[in-house]
Amino acid sequence: MPTLIEEIPEPESGGEKVSMPTQENNIKIENVSKITEIVEEKKQEKTVKNDTSRFGPKMTKEYLRKHCKEQKLYLTPYLNDVLYLHFKGFSTIENLDEYTGLKCLWLESNGIGRIENLNNQKELKCLYLQQNLIRKIENLESLELLDTINLSNNYITKIENLSCCKKLTSLCVSHNKIESYKDLEHLIECESISCLDLSHNSIEDAQVIEVFENMKNLHVLNLMGNPVIKMIKDYPVK
Repeated sequence: MPTLIEEIPEPESGGEKVSMPTQENNIKIENVSKITEIVEEKKQEKTVKNDTSRFGPKMTKEYLRKHCKEQKLYLTPYLNDVLYLHFKGFSTIENLDEYTGLKCLWLESNGIGRIENLNNQKELKCLYLQQNLIRKIENLESLELLDTINLSNNYITKIENLSCCKKLTSLCVSHNKIESYKDLEHLIECESISCLDLSHNSIEDAQVIEVFENMKNLHVLNLMGNPVIKMIKDYPVK
């Protein structure tokens, strides 16, 4: 028996025909909604990806564990006395709390903007932070055994907050933004420093010589690339 199809009567007023919603239309609407949701999710994923590439990878606990495994270091954090974290693109020093046994930490050639989160590295002797984005020397109070620190190729304008490192013998701050006596006078309080590299700054204040004369243990001084060397008699110029 043939299927009966009911016709919807046309309005008597002569208006347009009214289409009744069908299951097919409902399915189409649901599909459009799902497609819209997927597009929005893709946009959010793209935004997150762009943010990650802009600010660099995070120094997470998971990353550090994976790194130790790849470098054939100890998976138990406090057993490691060295970490090679240079050329990784990090912008922040973080999640090193468990690495209490570190004696040498390599962090050069990243995008680090601040010295921080090193409170648990009380055994640290060597800290390499050259070629980063650091503007201030700070947060080194916990590093009582620190012997060597390299801060070359940053944006430091003043030597400060180093007198707390009583064991510090070698300081490299070449290729920074240091200019005057006031920028350097804190060095007089850093009595243990014997090797000082200030090359390729913008030092032109002849008074800085007084700073070096009052550094009790200074044996090696590099001032190459600074205008002030023209004012120092018998300074070796190559």
